[in-house]
Amino acid sequence: MHKHLFAAAFCCLAASAHAQSSVTLYGIIDMGFRYNTNAGGKQQYAVGGGNESASRFGLQGSEDLGGGYRAIFTLENGFYPANGTLQAGLIFGRQAYVGLDSPYGTLTVGRQYLTLSTYLGPFESGSDWAARGAGYGYHPGGLDDVDGTERANNAIKYVSLRYHGLQVGVTYSLGGVAGNFTQNQIYSFGIDYGIGPFKAAAAYLSAKNPNYSLWGNNATSSAAGSNITSPVFSGYASAASQKTAGVGLSYALGTVTLGGIYTNTRFDDLGATPVGGSTLPASERGKSVSFNTGEVNLKYHVTPALQLGLAYVYTRVSSFAGQSGASYQQWNAGASYTLSKRTDVYLTVLHESAGGFDSTRRRAVAALTSATPSTSDVQTAVTFGLRHQF
Repeated sequence: MHKHLFAAAFCCLAASAHAQSSVTLYGIIDMGFRYNTNAGGKQQYAVGGGNESASRFGLQGSEDLGGGYRAIFTLENGFYPANGTLQAGLIFGRQAYVGLDSPYGTLTVGRQYLTLSTYLGPFESGSDWAARGAGYGYHPGGLDDVDGTERANNAIKYVSLRYHGLQVGVTYSLGGVAGNFTQNQIYSFGIDYGIGPFKAAAAYLSAKNPNYSLWGNNATSSAAGSNITSPVFSGYASAASQKTAGVGLSYALGTVTLGGIYTNTRFDDLGATPVGGSTLPASERGKSVSFNTGEVNLKYHVTPALQLGLAYVYTRVSSFAGQSGASYQQWNAGASYTLSKRTDVYLTVLHESAGGFDSTRRRAVAALTSATPSTSDVQTAVTFGLRHQF
């Protein structure tokens, strides 16, 4: 009798403990086609994995510690389904962190998104519906990192509870360089507000030695050469620091959502970070260059299953090396149709035009983010495919 009672009690305790802990497997597989009107001077047709969303699988878990505290973790892998290779050469290149959720907010440590992209990303079409996985809809070159493509290694992140619609967050990434505490460090902070149909956010990012700390934090990155490939800002890889500030807002009017975002990005003290192959003119050492980017966008749910999107992006660059800075104009248009709760089909069309002189001191060419740059001042890309979430 006592043995049966003990066994029953043990089973109840085990079930209770199990109910307070959870591990969830999730992911996205996205496959489709890509077309580029001018990829290095030629038309390009390709099968592309991760057009609308980067393909991934991950594990999320939590354990109830009592008193309103929970231990949490996330391990998220990115991969290319067209050939099965790893994103950025890392097993868990998208996210890998552990932390504590409490009545005072959430504290996590590991490889994570920066606060700037977490808060401002939802206001950018390229981070939402405009070929996010391919990156084509990002702001030129993805230079302001609103899209969150560049994560932070060795990062400590805090997110407060939401109070009357307000929430604050901060991220600090340690450079880990012996004898130089600030080298390669990144910090970002922001504030987010949302009640009803109105949402707004403001955020800031500062990265020391950005060529290595922000743009070179993957397994495939160079430890001595440039990690910035886009001609939009590759000429500024030797900057001592990169600073980005931005604001975003949106308002939902029934089935229509109007949004906008503005960012300012500065590369300061050019030439201060040693980068192999740098062609920075001696006359530009110690100087700064800035980018101002504005975007307005619209989403329209024609039906619960069909969504349409349209966005216009304009970027203006300050003068550099005695030449007028480049300007970039981009139109993003897209549609998605939900086939089921987990599966949808999509189509996006993205067009960019360029003028002036870019960071390489050449005539600016259209260069949609993550696409092979054009040899002319215009470039159009089209993606369509199927996305399945689990």
